[in-house]
Amino acid sequence: MAQWTHRGVALLFCMAVFCGCLGAQTEKTITIRMLDGKTGKLIETSNYLVRVDHEQTVHANWVVQNEDGTGKLTLPGGASAFSIHATYDSAMYIYVNCDSATRKANPADHWYGVSEILTAGVVAPNGCRNPKDAAKIRPISKPGEFVFFVRKLNALEQFAED
Repeated sequence: MAQWTHRGVALLFCMAVFCGCLGAQTEKTITIRMLDGKTGKLIETSNYLVRVDHEQTVHANWVVQNEDGTGKLTLPGGASAFSIHATYDSAMYIYVNCDSATRKANPADHWYGVSEILTAGVVAPNGCRNPKDAAKIRPISKPGEFVFFVRKLNALEQFAED
């Protein structure tokens, strides 16, 4: 009887390991580039707020900063869309996304399709740039890459935040 118990425990252990491996394989990884909306320069930070599939839950620890300053976002396998916001960088600049720059008070969330990003890459709209500078800032995204623009809050907006 003890032999069957050991086999059962071993079988359960193997199933748990196998299911864990399947879960790890189904995660989706996206490279994120956060650019200054006026200059197009990369902003290095790991302070992001991520929401998935229109849920209210905010995931502040799903993005890890890569050595090159980009971010690595790991999403659950079933995720179909996400919304992302930068919060601040190491110099404590507070950012607002440029895909909703026209709405300064309570900006709308923009949702981006995970499958589109994984297959073709996506560059979010840049509502922060001056139209005459539009030709200067034209990043290209690769499959698996999401590029979005931010700007620093101005002094009046920061005062209103406090």
